Amino acid sequence: MTSSTIFSGVSPISLPAAPTGGNSPLTLRDMLFFLRMRWLWIVATTIAFLAVAGSYLLTAEPSFVASTQLVIFPQVSGSEAQRAFAEDAFIEGQLEIARSSDVVGGTVKALNLDTDADFVDQTPSLQDRAKSWLMGISSDPDLSQETAAAGTNERRPQTEEERIYDRAIATLANMVGIRRIGSSTIIEISAAASSPQKAVDIADTLAKQYIQKNIAMKADASRQYSEWLEKFVSEQQRGLAEAASALASFTSNPRDQFKLAELQSATDARRTLYENTLNQLTEARQRITYPVSDATIVSRATLPLSKARPRSALIIAFAAAVGLGAGLALAMIRHAGDRRIVRPHQIAEAGELPLVTMLETSKNTRDGHRPPFLAAGTGSSTAAAYPVIPGMAELSATVVGLRRKRRVVIGIVAVNPGGGASTIACELAALSSTSGAQTLLIDAAAQKSSLSKSIAPHSSTGLVDVLDNGELIQTAALPLTPTLKFLPLGEVEAVTPAIRLSSRRTQLSFANLKKEFDAIFVDISAFSASPDANAIAPELDGVLVVTSHGRTSIDDTLRVIDTLRNVGAEILGVIINHAPKRMQS
Repeated sequence: MTSSTIFSGVSPISLPAAPTGGNSPLTLRDMLFFLRMRWLWIVATTIAFLAVAGSYLLTAEPSFVASTQLVIFPQVSGSEAQRAFAEDAFIEGQLEIARSSDVVGGTVKALNLDTDADFVDQTPSLQDRAKSWLMGISSDPDLSQETAAAGTNERRPQTEEERIYDRAIATLANMVGIRRIGSSTIIEISAAASSPQKAVDIADTLAKQYIQKNIAMKADASRQYSEWLEKFVSEQQRGLAEAASALASFTSNPRDQFKLAELQSATDARRTLYENTLNQLTEARQRITYPVSDATIVSRATLPLSKARPRSALIIAFAAAVGLGAGLALAMIRHAGDRRIVRPHQIAEAGELPLVTMLETSKNTRDGHRPPFLAAGTGSSTAAAYPVIPGMAELSATVVGLRRKRRVVIGIVAVNPGGGASTIACELAALSSTSGAQTLLIDAAAQKSSLSKSIAPHSSTGLVDVLDNGELIQTAALPLTPTLKFLPLGEVEAVTPAIRLSSRRTQLSFANLKKEFDAIFVDISAFSASPDANAIAPELDGVLVVTSHGRTSIDDTLRVIDTLRNVGAEILGVIINHAPKRMQS
């Protein structure tokens, strides 16, 4: 009878990993391992933040900024220290004038911004609302006007046009920036708008409106000064006339030369004061007619070449940095709380195990093309055709050498189904047989026995039959090679073969089998799927527990180990199967 099997290739990544006590310091190898295990978390989080930033950049309305520069000529005098102080105060005053509602309102009227949708249909942003809340005021002009009206009953209700105009002023005030450049006498007026030309128009118009406001203020001051001088000139004229009249009366009949000199001096002083005041009045009237501004434009606004906001590069860089940091934080949290087995020392230290081996799934297994097992019943050694996986021979030698016995019975049990226990049992048996040891592979995995279906799908007798009639072992055990035989499961009824073997009331015993075979490997059902392991483990010389890399938890594995030890089984070690390629220990 011939039979064949399909199995997955495995290769060792580390051989025995002895437990080490205490906390080991963080090394570069640990950090590289962390990045290799959690890179997807970091990349995914970073991409998520970049996606949010990209969505914002795609949906946010661009803003362009244009700037106009003006130089101010402070009209101050005094000592150097006094002039410096007065100059700073003068420029600060000019900055406030440039920010005044008259200048901003004049710009709104000049450019008809009260009909521009960007200014009148704009609702306060979340940032503006937060700023207003922190400052204790409302960014909504309507609400501000209503509050002011409530405080003063004399103010008449605003019309719709006035509310729109006030909203446009408030919006424009938030879109412009006025600052002094360093310690110079130059101020810069910047305006942000949705288009480059609009930003230029706003900046230049604001500068012009500021100059007009400055000229108007100087003209108004000169007018008030002129009105006062006119009154003062009239008073001086009357005083001069009276002094001249008194001097003329005294000169016609001089009696006291000292009195004459006094009257002459008073008259001259009156005349000098009158003439000076008259000159000042003339100059004041000239300033009214031809007022001169304290500022002049030195650099008009130019069309911006690119948008100022949102700053794409800065936002993308910030999103990448925040995403990377958040990804690292999430990855570290996940790494610290991850109880899945990914490194040998985790289970070696927790379970105090003498052997922990990590096996890597071969390329053939990953591609779905598995090499065929040795053909059953060939009657000759075909070891050369067997694709020995590098390192599996060392694992086999290590497992057998742990018992230091010539004849051993070793069970292989997975924590959860799909762990690859059947594959590993098959590999160990094949490698043991190639070394010349008489080897028997027993399929005792009653749950979905893939081993028997793969190697001996047409076998009529198996382990179930041998338990009732020990003599059937000679025909039930199928020779795969001269040194390897396979005992399939057979037809399982109510009680599994593993539980029946634990009763020691069967025709088959491991003691009798060890008289014929040097090494016996028993494939047992997964621990979580069947109680077979608890029943048969005490009858074995040792048990290898198989876990899946990144899927089996440490807690489940330790529970299996502790349970098997409690029933008297000896745990030879743990095999971490399905490890990624070049996985470090």
